[in-house]
Amino acid sequence: MSDSEGESGGGPDLGTIQRVELRDVWSHEAKEFTPWLAENIGVLGEALEMDLEVEDLEASVGSYALDILARDQDNRPVVIENQLEGTDNPHLGQLLTYAAGFDANVVVWIAKNFRDEHRDALDFLNRRTGEDTEFFGVEVELWQIDNSRRAPYFKPVVTPSEWRKRTVRPTGNVSRRRGRRQRYQAFYQELVDVLRKDGCFAEEPNITGRSWCVVSSHAEGIDYTASFQPRRKEAWVELMHRVARRSVFDQLRENRTAVESELGESLRWLEKHGGGGSCIAAYRPGSIDDDEEALAEIRAWMVERLLKFKQVFGPRLDELVV
Repeated sequence: MSDSEGESGGGPDLGTIQRVELRDVWSHEAKEFTPWLAENIGVLGEALEMDLEVEDLEASVGSYALDILARDQDNRPVVIENQLEGTDNPHLGQLLTYAAGFDANVVVWIAKNFRDEHRDALDFLNRRTGEDTEFFGVEVELWQIDNSRRAPYFKPVVTPSEWRKRTVRPTGNVSRRRGRRQRYQAFYQELVDVLRKDGCFAEEPNITGRSWCVVSSHAEGIDYTASFQPRRKEAWVELMHRVARRSVFDQLRENRTAVESELGESLRWLEKHGGGGSCIAAYRPGSIDDDEEALAEIRAWMVERLLKFKQVFGPRLDELVV
């Protein structure tokens, strides 16, 4: 090729890749990064070669709150603690507190970068704990080509010694996990079909094969939700309030006695639940693994409570929500 051909730009048109500061996209760790990660948990799962399902956000351990509580494909508890800065000792202590509090089998620490001392600490824990407990250190990065959209990249920098061997899993475990999602899908589809016949909830509910189903949104930031809580082994019907609607939750709670009297039962009023928001929940024992007769009873209970929730909370929300 002549010099003129090289100067004419006959080669491939390539862009320039550059790293983006995490804070340019997620300015606040708890309010922005953690909810994003919960919604996109599959990105982290792909990096760890796991099928992760979020169970709770801001999950309480005494006076502390874990960023994300999840389950893996074998239904094992997974605790995930996030940092948008470099690792530090306080977060290492919190990580161990959460691991103990939830009796976790998988412990994931995400940070912008890992100090050598903290890599050594996780390696030490992987060597000294049993095979049923695994510690991961994961660095999170953001990359961009020219003016394209930013792309996250999760890079495991500390892994259990048996991790690579473990990634080839017996197909039975994967099938069991898929079967669980199919059970959730079927359960909520039947629940939605009953509600649709009633006509009380006009929206098309969001059925995802997860442990919860958003039945209807009264207004932006407020949802009627049916869910299973695997760790508690309970079924819930909830009025969910995201962070922006915290004032509505507070005003409803001022009338807690009247609300519970109208519903005819006590409720759970949780200030931190699901992305840092809050919820008001009716509850009963139950699991998606129960037999068909028990699941039919739970489904009927959920339908009854959802209708009663709308009857009791609906007029109040009309007055409070602008």
